[in-house]
Amino acid sequence: MILRTSGPSPFGRKVKIVAKMLGIYDQLTVEMADTSNPEDTLRSQNPLGKIPILILDDGRKIFDSRVICEYLDAQVDGTSLHPTESNARWEALTLQSLGDGIIDASILQVYETRLRPEDKRHEDWLSYQSDKVKRSLDHLSKNAPSLEGDLTIGHVAIACALGYLDLRFDGKWREIYPGLVTWLDAFRARVPAFDATKFEG
Repeated sequence: MILRTSGPSPFGRKVKIVAKMLGIYDQLTVEMADTSNPEDTLRSQNPLGKIPILILDDGRKIFDSRVICEYLDAQVDGTSLHPTESNARWEALTLQSLGDGIIDASILQVYETRLRPEDKRHEDWLSYQSDKVKRSLDHLSKNAPSLEGDLTIGHVAIACALGYLDLRFDGKWREIYPGLVTWLDAFRARVPAFDATKFEG
């Protein structure tokens, strides 16, 4: 299988962590993609032009990260990161949505500051996105998901969101949410794949 992503992509990182946790990372060939390059085959592989994409051996393409992670999970017998019991499943998927939402709002802020000239930046839009992140971190600081028992895709998504805030926002969240720092440290200790997939650049 070919995983098309980029080094700093938090959604690509989520897929890599899941593959490592499931013990099938060695079945993936990681291939870099450039979302900004119209000549990259990415846009023919995913009409949305987004990463990550998983290209199966038979040529089928699967996207986005949520679908890829569930697909990989379905290839492995035994412990699943996607619970099947109703309450646990909805809790895990909702937590994943929260983590993915933090990433989405953060990426939009990065795009706004990187791609627009300073005099054309929309401060209200930036505030709107940053408020989403703040509210989510406020919520998580009071409702951090337990790391006792089985881990789920929700735990992975939250960890990747915090990792992305470290990468693109200089880890400023750490001073405000020490409890989440402790939570992420505990996750890192339990899931070596988190550090193994950290982007250095």
